[in-house]
Amino acid sequence: MGLFSKAKKGFADAATSAGHVADFNQQQQAAQQPGMIGARNMGPLAADPALLGGPSTKPLASDDPLLQPVDGLSLEMYGALAKEAQTRGITDEQGMAALAEEMHGIPADVAKAAFAVWVQRMGQSMIVGQEFRRHLGY
Repeated sequence: MGLFSKAKKGFADAATSAGHVADFNQQQQAAQQPGMIGARNMGPLAADPALLGGPSTKPLASDDPLLQPVDGLSLEMYGALAKEAQTRGITDEQGMAALAEEMHGIPADVAKAAFAVWVQRMGQSMIVGQEFRRHLGY
């Protein structure tokens, strides 16, 4: 299915759902509940990119599996590693993995695998990426 066909189908699905604005309002309300993390700065007409195969903007509970540590590397630790890597001028995965070993005692090969899982999770949910950037200091 081409991009435009996918977009057309996504918008048609959104239009036939329980109502896009109602869905957005429900997502915003869910994000405001204690223990929930939601997308910020999304307008009521913003479609969930998951409709087009992109990462979802649906709120996540703070205990959602997408936010849980990977082989001992939490999202907070990953953000701190990335921030320290920026400070030190580290720009490659090998350097980040060595830094994970130095800062947190996580073996470099385990850290590399965990980075891949975190990147994959960010591709599933914008909320994971947003939380990563928050831990990075943005």
